[in-house]
Amino acid sequence: MSETIQFLNGDADLTACCALRHQVFVVEQGVSVADEVDGLDPECLHLLATVDAQPVGTARILIRDGVAKIGRVCVLPSMRGTGLGGRMVDAMLTHLREMPEVRSAKLGSQVAAITLYARAGFTPVGERYMEAGLPHQDMVHSLHS
Repeated sequence: MSETIQFLNGDADLTACCALRHQVFVVEQGVSVADEVDGLDPECLHLLATVDAQPVGTARILIRDGVAKIGRVCVLPSMRGTGLGGRMVDAMLTHLREMPEVRSAKLGSQVAAITLYARAGFTPVGERYMEAGLPHQDMVHSLHS
């Protein structure tokens, strides 16, 4: 089994990312297409995880004012529990640490995924809230201690 986790550099890969997000968020979790497709993809860095050249996970990062907002993190059900999500988060944090202008990372975690992000060094902030019909928790991570 050959796994790769890399940032995109082509539209074909972005199509794969969007298809993964649609499968996980819209089909599996019942998120509306209007909530999933927000028009910000052209401004984002996109990560794609593949196993044996098949797309299995994705995420995106929107960088504004020195803060990297990680979002749209998803892994196909067949790959959950394998550590892939953690490896994807580690890859994003490693990439962001190489960008001196990015001071911190933040995300809105689904409550079910809080442990994944906490293991990577994210800290919960604020109250839990509902987004796209699912309970979420904001979390932050300082990149340059």
